[in-house]
Amino acid sequence: MTENTEVESGAEGGDPAAEPTPAEQQDADTPAGDAAAPATGDAADDGGALDVDPLHAAHDEVATLKTELAERTLDLQRLQAEFVNYKRRVDRDRDLIKENATYAALAPIVEVLDTIDRAREHEEVTGGFKSVVDQLERTVASAGLTRFGAPGDAFDPTLHEALSHIGEDPDVEVTTCKVIAKAGYRIGERVVRAAQVLVVDPAGS
Repeated sequence: MTENTEVESGAEGGDPAAEPTPAEQQDADTPAGDAAAPATGDAADDGGALDVDPLHAAHDEVATLKTELAERTLDLQRLQAEFVNYKRRVDRDRDLIKENATYAALAPIVEVLDTIDRAREHEEVTGGFKSVVDQLERTVASAGLTRFGAPGDAFDPTLHEALSHIGEDPDVEVTTCKVIAKAGYRIGERVVRAAQVLVVDPAGS
């Protein structure tokens, strides 16, 4: 009775060793070609990154930065030169405007100064009138109006207007102002009015 029961149990349950395990079943279901598939993805990328030379890349970056720095330096130097030129133009224009305004204000006074010179020749600049004359001359001088022209000056056509030649003079070597009919005036290097003079020439000229 016992032997029959063991035979039946073996027939129904089967041999446990004969059935495949879950791991063996999975291996059996996997195609053979999948096991030989090449690695892809991050592993391949990591292998490619190893081919880049970090030192070479750093040298390239430094060279690029040096080039950009040189370009920016040239830009700054150009801007600085443009600013300096602009400032010079502004200063020059400001000085010119000031000079033109001074010229416009003082040019008419030249005729007043001529009248004072004639009064001085006749010894009429005295008393209270002399104080006014002195103050006027100081004021125009401080504003930049300067007087020029004196007997003995070498004749300069940019400064003198020759009204007449009055002969020769053995004491001079060049054409010389002998008589100052009217003094000249200028503001800085700008002639307001040329001195009106009578000139003499060297002997034998």
